Amino acid sequence: MTQTRAQAPARAPDRPAGPRLEPRASVRLTGRGALAALFALCFFTQLIADWTGWGTLAGAAFVCGCGAVTYYTRTGGLRSVVVAPPLLFFAGSTCAELLTAPGTLLAAAGILVTLGTSAPWLFTGTALTVVVAIGRGYRPAFLRPGGSARGGRPGGR
Repeated sequence: MTQTRAQAPARAPDRPAGPRLEPRASVRLTGRGALAALFALCFFTQLIADWTGWGTLAGAAFVCGCGAVTYYTRTGGLRSVVVAPPLLFFAGSTCAELLTAPGTLLAAAGILVTLGTSAPWLFTGTALTVVVAIGRGYRPAFLRPGGSARGGRPGGR
């Protein structure tokens, strides 16, 4: 006679069904809190980069901040977080340049140079934000030609 092993019972998954990328930490940001945190990060790293001459610091911190802020934001606040990173980088770098530049014309030139040299970092951070948000369950509603976001006819007919 041959011996057979008893079938092991199927184990239930350890995590609940839902978005795949959910932080396990208790820290959860609202949409406004995430935007404020990303602006503060952009401003202070751009300020440090202007004083020290390390231009890569602001770009790398922006990309890391985009990923972290998107990961820790509540799902309901992801719409504003997905749209705002380039604007927040622009606002942070503008404020930092106005504080560190000796004149207004030099500040304007510094802002343009900063935005031009930071374009790859801006693109990467924005793309990372979109990817993480979609991985967390954010699904944007696209307008369809000739209809609403839900696909119905205009006027509710």
